[in-house]
Amino acid sequence: MNNRTLAVAPMLDWTDRHCRYFHRLLSQHALLYTEMVTTGAILYGKHDFLRFNPAEQPLVLQLGGSDPAAMAECTALAAERGYQEVNINVGCPSDRVQNGSFGACLMAEPDTVASCVAAMKQAAPNTVISVKTRLGIDKHDSDEFLHDFLEPIMAAGCEHVTLHARNAWLQGLSPKQNRDIPPLRYDRVYRMKQRYPQLHVTINGGITNSAEITEHLQHVDGVMIGREAYQNPRILTEFDGFFGAPSAPVNLLDVVMQMLDYTNEHIAQGGRAWHVARHMLGLFQGLPGARRWRQLLSQLGPVAETADDLLLPALTAVTEATRLYQQRQESEENHH
Repeated sequence: MNNRTLAVAPMLDWTDRHCRYFHRLLSQHALLYTEMVTTGAILYGKHDFLRFNPAEQPLVLQLGGSDPAAMAECTALAAERGYQEVNINVGCPSDRVQNGSFGACLMAEPDTVASCVAAMKQAAPNTVISVKTRLGIDKHDSDEFLHDFLEPIMAAGCEHVTLHARNAWLQGLSPKQNRDIPPLRYDRVYRMKQRYPQLHVTINGGITNSAEITEHLQHVDGVMIGREAYQNPRILTEFDGFFGAPSAPVNLLDVVMQMLDYTNEHIAQGGRAWHVARHMLGLFQGLPGARRWRQLLSQLGPVAETADDLLLPALTAVTEATRLYQQRQESEENHH
């Protein structure tokens, strides 16, 4: 497992199966995660929370729960469905999650997490069991606290941890504030990799570009990006270069046309165009026509009955903006 990983973080209401299909068109090598799914939803929910498109692989299921038997049962189901890894959420600081006894509050219960890891490993011996966590909770803010959390879970069979390089404040900060206010401590993540060289360590938190990814990979095995992948999905087109893949540049026009087919298929199954298109708002971020693309998708998306009604006008607007931009550039060059 000591190979390099670049991942897109699990994000509730964001990294659903449509988002992941779209992200996979931008990067063949990115490790994609489901939104966090609770054991209760999988075992007792009315919907199929494990559903995914085979094109999304390599794919990780992120699981929320703290009962070893339920975690093991869900892991066995996930392994049957073809998930390559199951990740335990020990990072989410929301009240709803604390009330369900999972997420960041589990940092205070390393033995509970270790019991879950052991049970999951036994239920699916060939599936990687990983943990995504913060560096500490509330006033527990030291390397020692993190050692005391990591050692039992490693002993139980966890071979991959993702460290969001901040503390979580369970009292006094909202989940949104928890993403920004606690300071980033990349140095602590680096020290965990030095102390536990056998552990695959992925760093997460505040990472927004390839230069930062390159820097972190000098110290750890993997990098996970969150909101940046959503707001500026084109960053994923740079991922494959980190794997030495001499990749042809991703053609955004091709991506839109593939998403057009995918969206029409989703509509044919009773879905709506907006379910898919909302994930594509940032595709042209920083390029000519980006604002018009976002405007048209936002205006037409909720009412569009076919993907053609939605994506083709928006794509035409981007193509036209690109043409005008190139014309202006050429004319300026000629003047010089």
